[in-house]
Amino acid sequence: MRSVSGANVTKGQARGQAVDWQRASESVRTLRQRIFRASKEGDLKKIKSLQKLMLRSEANALMSVRRVTQLSDGRNTPGIDKRVVKTSAGRRNLVQQVLRHLPWQANPARRVYIPKTNGKLRPLGIPTIADRAKQAMVKNALEPYWEARFELSSYGFRPGRGCHDAIGKIYSLARPHKRKKWVVDADIKGAFDNIAHARLRQLTEHFPARGLIKQWLNAGYLENGAYHATDSGTPQGGVISPLLANIAFHGMEEALGVRYNNQGNLCSKRALVRYADDFVIFCESQEDAVAARADITEWLKTRGLALSEEKTRIRHLSEGFDFLGFNVRQYRAPRTSRTGWKLLITPSKDAVKKFRAKVRAIWLAHRGASVISVLAALNPLIRGWTNYYRTVVSKATFSKLDSWMFRRALRYAQHTHPNKPWKWRKNRYWGQLKNGSKSLWVFGDKLTGAYLLQLCWVPIVRHVLVRGRSSPDDPALQAYWEARRQKLLQSLPPKWIRLARTQKGLCPACKGTLFGEEPLCASRTGNGPDGGREPSLILRLVHLFCHQQHYGRTGTAC
Repeated sequence: MRSVSGANVTKGQARGQAVDWQRASESVRTLRQRIFRASKEGDLKKIKSLQKLMLRSEANALMSVRRVTQLSDGRNTPGIDKRVVKTSAGRRNLVQQVLRHLPWQANPARRVYIPKTNGKLRPLGIPTIADRAKQAMVKNALEPYWEARFELSSYGFRPGRGCHDAIGKIYSLARPHKRKKWVVDADIKGAFDNIAHARLRQLTEHFPARGLIKQWLNAGYLENGAYHATDSGTPQGGVISPLLANIAFHGMEEALGVRYNNQGNLCSKRALVRYADDFVIFCESQEDAVAARADITEWLKTRGLALSEEKTRIRHLSEGFDFLGFNVRQYRAPRTSRTGWKLLITPSKDAVKKFRAKVRAIWLAHRGASVISVLAALNPLIRGWTNYYRTVVSKATFSKLDSWMFRRALRYAQHTHPNKPWKWRKNRYWGQLKNGSKSLWVFGDKLTGAYLLQLCWVPIVRHVLVRGRSSPDDPALQAYWEARRQKLLQSLPPKWIRLARTQKGLCPACKGTLFGEEPLCASRTGNGPDGGREPSLILRLVHLFCHQQHYGRTGTAC
């Protein structure tokens, strides 16, 4: 069977110096699409056969090890075995470890705590690097099956969906001419820590690697040298935990009576938007909102969960509510709107407060430091924050923050040069530094031309809501997803946008998309991936690891 051999086309490469990542990625992507298609067709026998094939695929092992050791933010965080994999030899050994046909023994997670926004601590369970790699392999086999079944209202921790899609859906439901004016702003108390294992095992009973999932659920954790059993919950920090949580929350629409017609349009009195364990229910009356809260409370009990009393509120849209860092509210507008109301989605007050706290901490930490180091610390934070909020009504917020940032820059200059007059400081740090801008008040370093980004420079770009149940694993929608990825150009730094557009959004080394999880770098080199010489050095935008593998010896990263 030719398709079976295609799943292991990279066989043997894990032991070599170079891996054909393009071929490995294509193998995993093809298998995911086949699992998705079989799930849509309801062919359980074929689904299990393809999932088994994915679980023993060396291409899947290679991609999973690369993800947890090179792409993940937690790649330098060890589990209880204190093992971190940073070398090619270590990654090859890890690939062989997760491919061994021996009974897998899951290790307990390492318990750590990180601060939450409300001042409390969030517990994380960090599995060993081997368990994380194995979980990534299992996720590639399990996720496409559920992607074909997940509800329309689910947007958190799913491929091709995110916060902006959830906000886009809320915008379509909360517009003034809509009838659903009452909102249940809900939050599940300790969702990841209290999900009932019995329900998860029931929902994954036909999955070939259900034994592995059971092991990870029951592995427990170590804290201060003491072992603690886990009778419920999925440890936050595991690769597969968000997927298991989405599986546990599946069915919420049915419990609330949310229905769609054959065209995928909403045709019920209630609507739901969920991002992981945070969700909002839209209702047509306050009485129905109270009833919806009671219905969802009863449904959550079957999952071992309960609503957080302090975070769950019933509100009218004229009061507004916060969701994912945005504030959603209807305002009176009798002169400019036929309905007498207008909907504004803006950055929430808490989000602005946290941003200012982070920026203030950077300014204070860099007192006495060079202006270059200040710019290097602030610009990525500004770029990331504005890219997140550029899809909503943010211009007024951006302008206010720019005025506040200007005052912080004044304090920096005064503290750095207390004995210099104001005119000297102004000439030293402010000027017309940005090309194409006539402003004389751009803060930066005139020697190098580097400058501090201003939030108001970022244009408002509306996010296009993902279409219906569309999934990147659907082989019939590859052109649609490629077009959506092309729209991510604006999230790149300005100097990279032209390169990405010229390369059609593809890495010249591995031919993979530039808009995935992988870090990027601009590489100036005369060597192509095949080792051939080119007549001149050309600047390319490539994956960082492709640069290290293909261009590392002859090229330079810019």
